[in-house]
Amino acid sequence: MSLTSAHWGTYHAHVKDGRLTGLSHFAEDSDPSEIGKGIVDVIDNESRIIGPMIRKSWLESGPGSQPERRGIDPFVRVSWDQANQIVAAELERVIAAHGNEAIYAGSYGWASAGRFHHAPGQLHRFLNSVGGYTKSVNTYSFAAAEVIVPHVIGRFRDYIYNQTSWASVRDHCQLFVAFGGVALKNGQIGQGGLGRHIQKESILEAHKNGVEFISVSPLRSDMIDDVDAAWLSIRPNSDAALMIGLCHVLLDEGLHDRAFLDRYCVGFDQFAEYLTGASDGIVKDASWAGAICAMDAEAIKTLARRMAKSRTMLSFSWSLTRQAHGEQPFWAGITLAAMLGQIGLPGGGFGLGYSAVNTVGNHIQRLPVAAVPQGKNDVETFIPVARIADMLLHPGDEFDYDGGRYRYPDIKMIYWAGGNPFHHHQDLTRLLAGWRKPDTIIAHEWCWNALAKHADIILPCTTSLERTDIAMSPMDNYFVSMQAAIAPVGDARDDFEIFCGIAAKMGAENTYTEGRSAEDWQRWLYDVTKQASAEQGHELPSYDAFRKDGWFKLPPPETAHVMFADFRADPMANSIGNAKRQD
Repeated sequence: MSLTSAHWGTYHAHVKDGRLTGLSHFAEDSDPSEIGKGIVDVIDNESRIIGPMIRKSWLESGPGSQPERRGIDPFVRVSWDQANQIVAAELERVIAAHGNEAIYAGSYGWASAGRFHHAPGQLHRFLNSVGGYTKSVNTYSFAAAEVIVPHVIGRFRDYIYNQTSWASVRDHCQLFVAFGGVALKNGQIGQGGLGRHIQKESILEAHKNGVEFISVSPLRSDMIDDVDAAWLSIRPNSDAALMIGLCHVLLDEGLHDRAFLDRYCVGFDQFAEYLTGASDGIVKDASWAGAICAMDAEAIKTLARRMAKSRTMLSFSWSLTRQAHGEQPFWAGITLAAMLGQIGLPGGGFGLGYSAVNTVGNHIQRLPVAAVPQGKNDVETFIPVARIADMLLHPGDEFDYDGGRYRYPDIKMIYWAGGNPFHHHQDLTRLLAGWRKPDTIIAHEWCWNALAKHADIILPCTTSLERTDIAMSPMDNYFVSMQAAIAPVGDARDDFEIFCGIAAKMGAENTYTEGRSAEDWQRWLYDVTKQASAEQGHELPSYDAFRKDGWFKLPPPETAHVMFADFRADPMANSIGNAKRQD
């Protein structure tokens, strides 16, 4: 049996006569997910793409031919050499006629748990080797938070996967208030792979240790029954109003931590004027909030008092940001936590997305794990990730983003590898209308999903079970040597090999590969990680020993992580950074 790692966990692959027959769970995982096993029945069935394919109208008449037939036209199978030549020639045509800005390579998605065979990363490195591309920024998961939170606490990415650990919550928290709940179904997944699911056991241990849970969500199922949580089923999308009402109670009853606000925060006096109505004539009290969120005003007051007298952790699910005015809940929630004054204390403060993925709150060593270098993108043009339809439908139009004004490029080619826009995008009717605009759409895909069916050129790629890789996420304690369980199905190739073939036709192979094979790159990634880890006092096994043993686990830190603990201890020496300002 060979080991493989997926976003759903680590599995043992079972193979008979060269075919995958099953996946069994990794013994280290006490709460494994069944989802990863779904690939067994489809990895080599009729939905698999077994060779390079080109849409018939495009192949016969060239770029831009009958784009309205994307999703309808049959496909013609071609050889890899022919496919590589056609893709290389089309890239060169678009670049010569329109510039690299005309290539959109958002390729939003996780794609693979392996550190090397990460399709978007390979795509971006390849395109950077031939001049660059228009990119996307932010995520569908929490784009509004990615933009607003740096204005509130200086940075965002430093904290979204660096939460106060569940171990600290278990040992020190008294009241855990979860806006959006703690949906364990979401915690089955972890980007970069995971060795052991920790969300369910963590919340159960906290409950056993006396932590009380309150779930603020329209769905009771967003918190498991086992923790006997109080359920506040407020009106959907009214979380910010409830948070503001709670803030008013704290201010009105003198329950806010003025010393914390004075030492660690700026702007509270202006916010107080907003709460009291001094700035706009509207008092944001419990009655005001209750009318908006459909909750009794006295219940809001009671909740605020409980928060103030308890060691309280406020948890904000990522889903809170995926709505109109999605920047408001995280902004209001962090403000509420600041008024309680427990930020930086064990078990208290706030967290952004417990159980949104398995990695949030994980008690781990944070090693400097290496990634494949992307090179330099010579194109500065970008779009926010969810505005792909706007970009395609309105080239040249201006758009506002984070205090700046930008312009949508005129896209002639979409190149997608990893992820699936038809899975992520919020309005498929508008996406399909925009999808007819480019001259050429190229996709690396392994099965006949919506992206493949609506492409012009399909280059069949392998799955993680058909290639060797390394799962070494900086957010997980497990390193897993991912071994190819079966040979590539049909004529599929891994993304690195695909790009090598195209780069060779464009005279860019050495720039793309730097003379390294896929195995060379994986050894390089591991060795760089090993050296950087040693400098931090963590000795990893040799690459060869790691490959032979199949996996190893890093010991957890001796103390539980508390977000903002250093900042609380000395805000001058441990500044959280200056938030960006809009003038």
